Amino acid sequence: MVQNGKLEPMFILILENNLKIKKMKNTKFNYFRKTILLVLVLITSLNCEREMSDDATLATYPKTAEIFTDAPIGMGSNFYFPYGPDANNPVGSKFSAWSVDSEVGYKGNASMRFDVPNANDPEGNYAGGILRIDGAGRDLTGYDALTFWAKASQGVTVGEIGFGEDFYPNKYITTMRNISLGTNWVKYIIPIPDASKLLKEKGVFRYSAGTQNTNGFGYTFWIDELKFEKLGTILPLQASIMNGNNVVRSTFVGVTTSVTGIISSFNMPNGSNQSVTIAPAFLNFVSSNPAVASVSDTGVVTPLSVGTAVITATFGGQPTTGSLTINCTGTFTSAPIPTRNPANVLSVFSDTYTNVPVSYYNGFWTPGSTTGSADFSVNGNNVLNYTTFNYVGIAFANPTLNTTTMTKVHFDMYIPNNVPPNFSFLITIEDWGPNQIDNGGDDTRQQIFVTASQVQANSWVTIEAPLTLVNRNNIGLIIMENINGSSLSNFYMDNIYFFN
Repeated sequence: MVQNGKLEPMFILILENNLKIKKMKNTKFNYFRKTILLVLVLITSLNCEREMSDDATLATYPKTAEIFTDAPIGMGSNFYFPYGPDANNPVGSKFSAWSVDSEVGYKGNASMRFDVPNANDPEGNYAGGILRIDGAGRDLTGYDALTFWAKASQGVTVGEIGFGEDFYPNKYITTMRNISLGTNWVKYIIPIPDASKLLKEKGVFRYSAGTQNTNGFGYTFWIDELKFEKLGTILPLQASIMNGNNVVRSTFVGVTTSVTGIISSFNMPNGSNQSVTIAPAFLNFVSSNPAVASVSDTGVVTPLSVGTAVITATFGGQPTTGSLTINCTGTFTSAPIPTRNPANVLSVFSDTYTNVPVSYYNGFWTPGSTTGSADFSVNGNNVLNYTTFNYVGIAFANPTLNTTTMTKVHFDMYIPNNVPPNFSFLITIEDWGPNQIDNGGDDTRQQIFVTASQVQANSWVTIEAPLTLVNRNNIGLIIMENINGSSLSNFYMDNIYFFN
């Protein structure tokens, strides 16, 4: 028989014997006997292969369904990892937000407890992290859902709960958003988009919970009976990319971009429909013109030459809604390299200077802002790329920025394709005053208006203006926004700095 691509010793011995028989020049009977024997051996081998194929288990990882039932199950000793600070949140998650509560449980005597901190908690302004198996991953191919029971200390909305985040490669992240919790135990179900891909998953749980819906006040919620299940009553419905929109994006050779906004809907056991955000690796992507732009199995699009390519996808063999059209215009031209003395510059974003501490370059403000970020780097030069733009903020909350020795502000701006005829762009520099609080009652602002006559398409333009703020030692925000009905959708920014 054949095992792991190799012939078993007995089969080798038989073949060797047959070779010896072949060398014998005795009689036709011996030759006939050898032939029959060889046929029988081959038949036996094929039968063995078929039986192995029918019965073999390709994944050799544990199939344990339970994650937490009174205690963590099969998670190892080091499995909880809170989210740390990042570019959009310099504070990060509160490290002690997660614990085991031995006095509260849906079933049994314990549950996982999540203490979401107040928004101004210096140890962390939200609760979030992952449960990652400390050891071998799990074979989840036999399940179709992650399920759990949950309740909260008050009616709240938890931002994200899901699975698939394991540090690297985070290939199969699946997330349910805006989960409404009440004060009574309720069962929740998160569909698995395609369990056949989850042969060795380590990231079995992830969550992120803030205080956006509680006016900054903290709260507690509990989760119990966290496990994978095979319900058999979940039906996949329509999936989409780019949030179901047909997005057109101009880019350059070698400047990668990603397919985003991947959502899949499922019909749930109770008859309702549930949408979850899923990772690109669950889909199959196709480029209409691979010579212009290729697309990886994780949705990364690489422009290769001048031209147009349309990226589409299928999920479970069915086409998704939405598409990403790539217009590659050629080789990217970087913004002019600044030449001012670094001693006279306070840099917000530039590869030429050392940047001041920035809380974020895109606050992803909700509910009004639609602005996304597709920042990129070319030959070591980093560029801010704002997409689906209406307004966006760059913040300096920790600490605020003292610009009292500076007299002017500088921006380099690039608008791809064309400048819309109704272009009207406003830059607001906002000082938060001595209390260093946004809208704290002592804020002052300076506005810089940019008109269509000051910009041009497919070229870097410089925007400079004097600083006229009387008080400017607590700069907290730079806000950029469309005004007067402007339809500007996409632009790049580089070399944002104050100078004298």
